[in-house]
Amino acid sequence: METPNNNTENPNNNSSQADNKSTTVVVNQINSNGLGVAGLVLAIIGLFLCWIPILNWILWILGAALSVAGLFKNPKGAAIAGTVISFIDIIILIIVIASLASLMHL
Repeated sequence: METPNNNTENPNNNSSQADNKSTTVVVNQINSNGLGVAGLVLAIIGLFLCWIPILNWILWILGAALSVAGLFKNPKGAAIAGTVISFIDIIILIIVIASLASLMHL
């Protein structure tokens, strides 16, 4: 009398088939620079609000600090853009302060 082979006669027994299969999962991670993006956003807001002196100073300091800190992480594109916009913002800030100072002496 022959003993039946459990792997061929019983279709519900998938233990030997599951051991032979392997699955590869590939996860693509998008690198982002949160400090650089935050510095860029604050620099842009500071540029648009450059006519409000105290708010502009706060936004400029925060935007410049976060952008410079973001230069040490990859990718650096947003951090470089935030740093450049922060320097443009400080030039506009100096011009606004100089023009207000000259108006007060008239």
